[in-house]
Amino acid sequence: METQTIKFCAYENTLFNNDQIADFLHEHLDEFGDEKDDILKCLSYVQDKNKGGEIILASNENEIIGAVVLNKTGMSGYIPENILVYIAVNNFYRGKGIGKKLMEYAIEFSDGNIALHCEPDNPAFHLYEKLGFKSKYLEMRLEKSN
Repeated sequence: METQTIKFCAYENTLFNNDQIADFLHEHLDEFGDEKDDILKCLSYVQDKNKGGEIILASNENEIIGAVVLNKTGMSGYIPENILVYIAVNNFYRGKGIGKKLMEYAIEFSDGNIALHCEPDNPAFHLYEKLGFKSKYLEMRLEKSN
C-alpha cells in the first residue's frame, strides 16, 4: 500500500495560486458552489490587507485535495468576525477526516467567531454540528435585479 503525505497549510505557505484554488473549489463544491469569477473575488478579499480572512489548503504533493476560505466581516458581537465562505474536499479524499482537519485549522487560526450558511441536505452539516456550530437563524434573502 502506498503511503500518502497530506499537508495542511495557510495560503501564504503554498505554491498554489488563486486560479488553481478557484479551479479546485469550482470543481469540488458540487451543487453548493459559485461561478469561478465569484470564487476569485472571495480569494482576493482574503488577500486584501484592509479586509482579510484565511485560506487553508490540504495538499498531496502537487495536488490540492481540500480548501477552506474564511472572509473577515469587519464586525464583532452582533455579527461574527468571520464567515466561512467555502469548504471543499476532493471526492476521492472525502470521508477521511480532511474536511474536519481543515475546519479545525480554520477555527484555530481565525480571530473571533465564525458564521456559515449551510443547506440542511449538505453532507457537511453534521460536521459543523460536531465542531460546535449551532443553528441560530433562518436566512432569508431579497435578490434585487440589476
